[in-house]
Amino acid sequence: MIKTDILIIGAGPTGLFAVFEAGLLKLKCHLIDALAQPGGQCSEIYPKKPIYDIPGFPEILAGDLVDNLMEQIKPFEPGFTFGERAETIEKLEDGSFIVTTSKGTKHHAPVVVIAGGLGSFEPRKPPIANIQQYEDNGVAYIIRDPEIYRDKRVVIAGGGDSALDWSIYLAEIASEVSLVHRRKDFRGALDSVEKVEKLSKEGKVKLITESEVTDLKGEGKLESVVISHRDKASEKEIKGTDYFIPLFGLSPKLGPIADWGLEIEKNAIKVDNTYDYQTNIPGIYAIGDVNTYPGKLKLILCGFHEAAIMCQSAYQRIFPDKKYVMKYTTVSGINGFDGSKKEAKREIVKSIN
Repeated sequence: MIKTDILIIGAGPTGLFAVFEAGLLKLKCHLIDALAQPGGQCSEIYPKKPIYDIPGFPEILAGDLVDNLMEQIKPFEPGFTFGERAETIEKLEDGSFIVTTSKGTKHHAPVVVIAGGLGSFEPRKPPIANIQQYEDNGVAYIIRDPEIYRDKRVVIAGGGDSALDWSIYLAEIASEVSLVHRRKDFRGALDSVEKVEKLSKEGKVKLITESEVTDLKGEGKLESVVISHRDKASEKEIKGTDYFIPLFGLSPKLGPIADWGLEIEKNAIKVDNTYDYQTNIPGIYAIGDVNTYPGKLKLILCGFHEAAIMCQSAYQRIFPDKKYVMKYTTVSGINGFDGSKKEAKREIVKSIN
């Protein structure tokens, strides 16, 4: 039995930052994740994708963000159970919980925090009859290592942020990048659309709109893709294609957590955002992309905020008779500040200067 103060399900950015906020309160954390490493989607799906909305970082790669978060929480020595999925939960008479994983590992904690991002997920596949035979032989739904595509001919399909972002990124790596979208307009960020259009004018990205990939060809591995215009009046074949990457998003699933008695709305867990992001079951919280409430924004920085608020509530639940006085880290440091008031004042002055 693994015992901890806060059991966090999901080791993505939000779950990792929750460890930091809990550590400042002297609370011990243990994390469960079905993946083999920390970082969630940032590590598994797009480690080399740049992120632009992390405060203090004009641009940071998703994988680097995870590395920084791991470094930030190192002083608090969290525990990890990797490669196991949280399966069942049992609430004990004292209000604490036992969570058992897919491999039978039991975890006991007074507070459970679900930070599972989109939950378990599967890529949305285009309706191409023979696509399955080329999976891992030229067809990929997730870009993990962009270097694989260096000096290769790549066809990307999709009209959202992922398709746009990877077209921009691979334009500097691949020998040829074609972006196919079934509509004329894109759904992604305007800035990304403008960058792709600029690359198209420069000849670095072949932009093919109002079209879709309808067939794949090749003996044993992918060798070409067939693209049909929306009106079906014409089609073209891009021969010598090394990789076809359809980026139509992910189909999220909560998995076993959906059977825990939590209030679910559109595949997300409803929480009380007026106070602490607690679910309908006292002691179980949900933070990050996995939760929903009026005005919810699925941004990493919002997950960070929710983690900070949640930890304050968790502290009061674990220690109902203690009064916590929040200290700024400029005063307390990471491991806590227990000096005199005079020393604390000196630290404040030092931080201002």
